[in-house]
Amino acid sequence: FFKQHNEQYLEKVKMNTTDKTYSRYELTKKRLMEFMKFKYSVSDMLIKDINVVFIEDFLLYIKNNYGCSHNTAMKFVQRFRTVVNFAKNTGLVTADPFGSYRVRFERTDRDYLTMEEITTIYNHEFSSKRLEQVRDLFIFSCYTALSYIDVCELRQEGIRTGFDGNLWIIRKRHKTNVTSTVRLLDIPKAILEKYKDKLPNGKILPVISNQKMNDYLKELGELAEINEPIRETYYKGNERIDEVTPKYALLSTHAGRRTFICNALALGIPAQVVMKWTGHSDYKAMKPYIDIADDIKANAMNKFNQL
Repeated sequence: FFKQHNEQYLEKVKMNTTDKTYSRYELTKKRLMEFMKFKYSVSDMLIKDINVVFIEDFLLYIKNNYGCSHNTAMKFVQRFRTVVNFAKNTGLVTADPFGSYRVRFERTDRDYLTMEEITTIYNHEFSSKRLEQVRDLFIFSCYTALSYIDVCELRQEGIRTGFDGNLWIIRKRHKTNVTSTVRLLDIPKAILEKYKDKLPNGKILPVISNQKMNDYLKELGELAEINEPIRETYYKGNERIDEVTPKYALLSTHAGRRTFICNALALGIPAQVVMKWTGHSDYKAMKPYIDIADDIKANAMNKFNQL
């Protein structure tokens, strides 16, 4: 069933779904087969023989053998559940091992930046042109909520004059094909102007690979002293390890989009409006950001109380 699901999904990849998602399903299939060989000495099983204990053991196997956080390991279980649902939809399977199992993610806000931290990065003078360009890309994402792939694909035709006379980014998101509309504020407009007519192949921003971007962001954050301590938990074998690391070590391209959403909600902008800007079609996907925004407001009131 996993093989059938992934073959069908590969057809979707050719149309409107990212290759990365397909590769994650393939990796999940591989890890599931490894687990079955490790635990049961088989490479395949009947779905009716799978139960909650199997699922929990698979989750622990991913955590213990690959050093994954709880949420990363749970993503494997979530994809496993998707394939079980696929099997049920074929009509050949009636058993549902996930019937009484709940996929639960731990809340994390580790890669969100405050407005003060954004300002610190934006105003920092970097001696390297490479870091300066990474800074510009990251800040652009913080002010537009564009994901890394959407920044890469952004062209001049995706920027239009809106009903209010201002410039807006109006385009469909690469991942979901849902249209997002967000106004260009002064800082992202200045960044675009900086690179206007200076890049090849119709590019309007100096994009680099996602891997290099993530590496350089950590270097950039360290130089800008984004040092807030963040606690992380992971597993090495059966040993649980708790570490405290500075926030700059956790920066990634996704942090820009998350930063925009969290700060917009913290400012009191309704979630429905933010969803229009970000291209979210599911309110459920916004719930974690809303929880973080509530914490931001609470922390702000605590600071106000100390004045």
